[in-house]
Amino acid sequence: MNPKDYKIWTPVKTKIHNSESNRPGFHEREIWYCRLGENVGFEQDGKGDDFLRPVIILRKFNNEIFWAIPLTSALKKSKYYFAITQEEGKKSSAVLSQIRLIDAKRLSHTIGEVSKEEFEELKKKLKDLIP
Repeated sequence: MNPKDYKIWTPVKTKIHNSESNRPGFHEREIWYCRLGENVGFEQDGKGDDFLRPVIILRKFNNEIFWAIPLTSALKKSKYYFAITQEEGKKSSAVLSQIRLIDAKRLSHTIGEVSKEEFEELKKKLKDLIP
């Protein structure tokens, strides 16, 4: 496993937390670039200078927090992944095992939306993971 340098992520995370700007408006089914950061072990990391990764907004609890599922460009077939098609026809896999609560301060910009049909299938597959 490659060593990680959290000293780079920490100032970015501090800036996000201390930001006075308003959280963006977001809705379920949308795909956003989100500042997920530099995480531990096999948790999905963000990439680039802003530590961005696309996520699907699964459940909006209020204007501040939501459940998100990270996306990966690797197309994987397993009960822990769900293949989605973005609006431009681009294929991705939702990493169902990495669902997490996120503050909207981490959102950067929207990049699309999952169809209603795929979103319902994704929710069903996620529910099937819970015993």
